[in-house]
Amino acid sequence: MRTEIRVNGIDHAVDVDTRTSLLDFLREQLDLKGSKKGCDHGQCGACTVLVNGVRINACLSLAVMHDGDHVTTIEGLASGEALHPLQQAFLTEDAFQCGYCTPGQICSAVGLMAEIAAGQPSEATADLNAKVVLTDAEIRERMSGNLCRCSAYPQILAAVRRAAGAAA
Repeated sequence: MRTEIRVNGIDHAVDVDTRTSLLDFLREQLDLKGSKKGCDHGQCGACTVLVNGVRINACLSLAVMHDGDHVTTIEGLASGEALHPLQQAFLTEDAFQCGYCTPGQICSAVGLMAEIAAGQPSEATADLNAKVVLTDAEIRERMSGNLCRCSAYPQILAAVRRAAGAAA
């Protein structure tokens, strides 16, 4: 099926098998290897990308469903040589060990920041009528779909806090 997808600011008009996941499309057809295939069941978050600014598990979504959408992968977050604030924060806080989950963690954290900026509450939001505050509980709740088998969670938490402080 002919599909037009903008990935990391570049338009792609390609023929895609209707059974191809967005993750496989990104990795196999566009050679963007940053998004990882972890569980292939949407349980680990290693494949997290942003679609129209909203984070999704690319392994659970068909590429043809995103005709006309804007997809951002880990490769599209930096601006030339300048890293995205979350990428820099992950480096500064040493928020990775093996690095396998890191692209999904960073893309998820970018989505988390957008949710907070939009005032979208989570299960951890204490007051639904007040401005959402980025507490450790908020970060943990919103990042709960991203697993790190190396257990770098304290550093990931610190990286998100650091980037949030830089954004403020």
